[in-house]
Amino acid sequence: MLEYAQKLWKNGIVSDFSDAGKVSVLVHSLHYGAGAFEGIRAYRSEAGRALVFRLREHLERLLQSCHLLGIDAGYDLGALSDACVAVLRDNGLTEAYLRPLVLLGAGSLGLYSKENPVDVMVMAWAWGAYLGEHGVRGGVRCKTSAWARPDPTGALPRGKITGQYVANVLAKNDAIRDGYDEALMLDTRGYVCEGSGENLFIVKSGRVLTPPVSATILPGITRDAIITLAREDGWVVEERLLTRDDVYLADEVFLTGTAAEVTPVIEIDGRRVGGGTVGQTTSDLQRRFFAIVRGHDQSHPEWHTEV
Repeated sequence: MLEYAQKLWKNGIVSDFSDAGKVSVLVHSLHYGAGAFEGIRAYRSEAGRALVFRLREHLERLLQSCHLLGIDAGYDLGALSDACVAVLRDNGLTEAYLRPLVLLGAGSLGLYSKENPVDVMVMAWAWGAYLGEHGVRGGVRCKTSAWARPDPTGALPRGKITGQYVANVLAKNDAIRDGYDEALMLDTRGYVCEGSGENLFIVKSGRVLTPPVSATILPGITRDAIITLAREDGWVVEERLLTRDDVYLADEVFLTGTAAEVTPVIEIDGRRVGGGTVGQTTSDLQRRFFAIVRGHDQSHPEWHTEV
């Protein structure tokens, strides 16, 4: 069970989670899935301060998700940024996972919901390695899912929208049930696009490859950071469609995301990836990523919001 922080921000006010964290069973988003959310990490620096990783970019994506849904969150980027800082500060947290959430509240329960109030919240909790410390250090095993990422005719793939994660949940559950750590999801054309909650990279013949946004992936913020770091380190990075053959024959595979950070993959569908251990490129990018988010590497100060 997660240990939630005692205070959360809701509609402009920091309140006790035990009271303000309750929502009605008539909340529209609970019934129909029209809500938006984000996941943001804060890391403890050597000086003991919280460094929030790419706060602005996460909140921009939250507002973009709301725009895609036609929801007016009622708060601008500055107000939401202040809310995230307040949750960390008022809970005394220097390392945490932040969860901004925008819901259509109780009101009409028909599909048309323009009269419903909008509730905006920011919560926090301590969250270690999403795929386990063993996964970050030694790699995880993945299974290709039968559940596909929906195409743009039936979803809004660039949005982090609550109702769009049902297939991801089913894929994750199936993978765990079958003894794997994570699922890989294909798009409706059969191309590999991402994990159940992470973006995908492979390393092959001296190049770093990742599916393009057109592959119905979520444009990940950690993904963007890794592309930047790989290019700075001299790697050729290509965004292109990937087949299962590409992934099976890769020298290295790794997953990225706010929760998963940079997690190596050592096996897919019973096939060993590369040598079956964490590859050097993955290890180097992982090491640099953690150095940056914790403030040891100061090459990207624009990625930090200090609390």
